[in-house]
Amino acid sequence: MIFESDSPEKTSELGFRLSQSAKIGDVYALFGDLGAGKTIFSKAFAAGLGIESEITSPTFTIINEYTEGKIPLYHMDLYRISGEDDFTEIGGEEYLQSNGICLIEWSEKIPSLLGEDVFRIMFENLGADQRRITVEVPSGRCLQ
Repeated sequence: MIFESDSPEKTSELGFRLSQSAKIGDVYALFGDLGAGKTIFSKAFAAGLGIESEITSPTFTIINEYTEGKIPLYHMDLYRISGEDDFTEIGGEEYLQSNGICLIEWSEKIPSLLGEDVFRIMFENLGADQRRITVEVPSGRCLQ
């Protein structure tokens, strides 16, 4: 599915919408350059899960855990890791098999660890506030 966004609000609407069909064990792998809308999407996704905490991109902490929503959310920003070995060293693989939802920015850093049953969301910055967001849904799942 391809979505066009011409504002941060529309990107937020998509994040909120996708959170409504999220289930325990889901992994949402976000791909895209700096400034493409991944964090805006993530904030709205968390809000859709009932998380009221301020959502920030965990660039320096790498993983933020939010447990106050209807499903625990593990928000990861892999920008500062060098690859799959770093991710494994910090225990990242354990989160992928957790009782919550993983929302991973910079997923391109861990391609072979993602598996097949992952929502793959590609953000393309087309200029100004223009974004193309492509969502690949795992087999057997649908979006609301």
